[in-house]
Amino acid sequence: MSKNRTVEMVEVGPRDGLQNEATIVSTTDKLALIQRAIDYGVRRIEVTSFVNPKKVPQLADAEELVAMLPHREDMTYIGLVLNRRGAERAIATGRIDELGAVCVTSDTFGIRNQGQSSDESLTAAIEIVALAKAAGRRGQITIATAFGCPFEGRVAVDRVVEMAKRAADAEPREIALADTIGVGVPAEVSELVGRVREALGDLPVRVHFHNTRGTGIANVWAAVNEGAATVDASLGGLGGCPFAPGAAGNVATEDVVYMLERSGVSTGLTLPGVVDAAGWLGGVMGRLLPAMVSKAPAFG
Repeated sequence: MSKNRTVEMVEVGPRDGLQNEATIVSTTDKLALIQRAIDYGVRRIEVTSFVNPKKVPQLADAEELVAMLPHREDMTYIGLVLNRRGAERAIATGRIDELGAVCVTSDTFGIRNQGQSSDESLTAAIEIVALAKAAGRRGQITIATAFGCPFEGRVAVDRVVEMAKRAADAEPREIALADTIGVGVPAEVSELVGRVREALGDLPVRVHFHNTRGTGIANVWAAVNEGAATVDASLGGLGGCPFAPGAAGNVATEDVVYMLERSGVSTGLTLPGVVDAAGWLGGVMGRLLPAMVSKAPAFG
């Protein structure tokens, strides 16, 4: 990988970071989290999800929060949606710039998570991208459980590549590969990101890793070396999926920034600002957060 490369960061803390927490974070604190992310340099933020509030009560204030977002021309606010109803809600706010659709590699996880088979979830994701475009918005597609399913185990690389090709026909902004339960290792990440990038041509690949088994940060490095254009991360390392048993937090924004910036890869984020925000978030959550860099002394 050449030095001085730039990788885009997407802050997913306001959505993926909070959705599985026992603590219900106030709308005011969510807005403060988003503002702090803007302050430390993030320009794409996954702000919430438009899903059934009974299933994800932590994000039941989606419309209220979105109405309070700062008006900035340089920001992209992303809303996660799983179906047409969610897409319509996100579009109706008038403030969501990009709809994040999700498809899954396994039928069992898809039925438990979205009430759909794997193929049905892909069809729904393609429809969501079309709805976004028709409304003058952008759409992106994430392939969840790309490295393994909590119910069905390993996922064949060929299956993920096939899904990525079909998703690309919808002409989304990008295709993301998500290790929803944190089972991937760098060798697998290199193979899958490389195969998907080859299959997609110029369409960017984004990656989303959970650190359930301690391999998340290494997986980010493997993905970046294979040409991933964008990396999801969550402030403090918060995160988890309420429908995936044992899924731990996302890779931490501060840990990813530290690793990439010291390796000559620009993220556009200021590490001291990220660390300061992580300290604030730990106070909001009332506990020490999983991230490593914000617990360590400043260096360099």
